[in-house]
Amino acid sequence: MIFPEGFQFERKFEIGSYQVHPSGKIRLFALADLLQEIAWRHADSADFGRNLLENNQMWVLSRLEIKVLDFPKWGDRVQLFTGGRGAEKLFAFREFLVRDEHERVVARAMSSWLLLHTETKRILRPELVLPRALFDPSKAPDWQPEKLALMGESVGEEEIRVRFSDLDLYHHVNNTSYIRWVENFAADRGIFPAHLSINYLSECVAGDVVRLQLFRSGSLYQVAGEVAGKMVFISRFFGD
Repeated sequence: MIFPEGFQFERKFEIGSYQVHPSGKIRLFALADLLQEIAWRHADSADFGRNLLENNQMWVLSRLEIKVLDFPKWGDRVQLFTGGRGAEKLFAFREFLVRDEHERVVARAMSSWLLLHTETKRILRPELVLPRALFDPSKAPDWQPEKLALMGESVGEEEIRVRFSDLDLYHHVNNTSYIRWVENFAADRGIFPAHLSINYLSECVAGDVVRLQLFRSGSLYQVAGEVAGKMVFISRFFGD
């Protein structure tokens, strides 16, 4: 099979009833779940995935940008592609493409990852474990998720407690759980983002109380989360 746009790995999924809003369209965090799943499958297939734990190494998602052109619906069959898009300094880049069964592009995403030592939390250079054929450290993509900074006026806040269902296999809050928090916080205010950027700044664990704040500057919104005064994530999206 020839993959489009230089992508390196592909999987097909059917959108389930448990993944959609009352509108019947996929939730943004459920789409992020699929992106996370195909990233792991690709990494495992080329020996830079879960096997890294044997050497006390792990991947941490640092930044993610998702652009949805048309939300897939319950029962739709989608084809996901992913591939390495080079590395720059300490970041390794991974891109995603989502097509429907008519090969129409319905979503794109770009992500940047850090390689960490599981015990010391020291950041390692990604070329230590990445296949050069997939992640050439001499190349970096033109599209890179941005470093976000808070702006605008605070227009709302709430607190949530980290629960067991929020956690990943490392006992930290899963990256898609943060997106679920943002999506719910925005939906309560009648905002349903189709273009979301998020920076993951610090880990959260079970029992943490996360203070969510909504900021607005015109049509630009940001949701930031902090624990005991420490910022753990910042997200950005646009509303009407």
